[in-house]
Amino acid sequence: MGREITVMSIRRVSILGATGSVGAAAAILVANAPERFEAVAIAGGRDAEALAKTARLVNAKFVAIADTNQYATLKQLLAGTAAEVAAGDDAVVEAAKRPADVIVSAIVGAAGLAPTLAACDQGTVVALANKESLVCAGEVALARARTAGATLMPVDSEHSAIFQCFEVDRAHAVERITLTASGGPFRTLSLAEMAHVRLEDALKHPNWDMGAKITIDSATMMNKGLELIEAARLFPVPEDQIDVLVHPQSIIHSMVSYRDGSVLAQLGAPDMQTPIAVALAWPDRMETPTDRLDLAALGQLTFEAPDPVRFPALRLAREALSAGGDRPAVLNAANEVAVAAFLARRIGYLDIAGIVEDTLNMLATAPADTLERVQAADSAARTAATAAIERLEAA
Repeated sequence: MGREITVMSIRRVSILGATGSVGAAAAILVANAPERFEAVAIAGGRDAEALAKTARLVNAKFVAIADTNQYATLKQLLAGTAAEVAAGDDAVVEAAKRPADVIVSAIVGAAGLAPTLAACDQGTVVALANKESLVCAGEVALARARTAGATLMPVDSEHSAIFQCFEVDRAHAVERITLTASGGPFRTLSLAEMAHVRLEDALKHPNWDMGAKITIDSATMMNKGLELIEAARLFPVPEDQIDVLVHPQSIIHSMVSYRDGSVLAQLGAPDMQTPIAVALAWPDRMETPTDRLDLAALGQLTFEAPDPVRFPALRLAREALSAGGDRPAVLNAANEVAVAAFLARRIGYLDIAGIVEDTLNMLATAPADTLERVQAADSAARTAATAAIERLEAA
């Protein structure tokens, strides 16, 4: 949807979530191509030092930090620059509202919803790494993007792969979309072995370098469940025509099957710089320092079906998508609370999916056609998930 932008002009870029893994990679690409990009605004959560470093790297004009307690520190770190500094959630939304040609939305979790919607309202290109915006508020986000004429460019490697293989003018000929998954660090473990998984083990992803929350989601395969919901929002394909396939090497990032038997797949090294570059430069291509594939050296690529018993998050996500309404928002909020509890060593690894399922069962389905309803569902789910964790701790 939306308009294309001039290929050769210098693009004004804003980065929301600039201190996370995706935001940091985007900042490096922008800084390394001054002939292509100009940094307008960047925003981060609470790491003032990392945010200041990124602001200096890209010479950002506006720098926002969500944690108001870090304002003075950030201001001091950026003394001597021309950057305008602000703090608070409203400041992060303001960063999304600054006129730009491409806005990278890379804030992790539901916290990225309001800034992403503000970015959509600009009617520009939104490079979307915040999958939760479409998971929690798909109806709202897509409607806002359509109204403003915004173009949603997926940055997740899987959705970027689909975007690159999906023939929009021949959507009727698409038979199936297949999202690939690495399987995470516990792909070969039994349920009994998973019961003894340590936090340190869960944070060691075999292929990707990501933040803690996304790494845990990858281990449980909730990340793939959220991506399934996102794919159903982004591409005109029914949910029952979206598959998940475990591909441990993470070389094929996703595939699109057509009714003539053709299967188009996008391959690349497991490096987020490539999908970020696709979104930044679209419809052009740009150089990246990503390692190039050597298929002969790889030798083989393997595939297997995901196990719904050992990885129930996939089932929960598919059920939430099928049920509709606020179910995806509840799923996401409960998962965020459960993952935070696991990271704090309050619950076990297998408890994460259990808490999500308990939360979904506790709350009745409601519409999610306005931002207020989405926020209400998110709040109710966090309260219910927190109560479930407290009951578990008390048992």
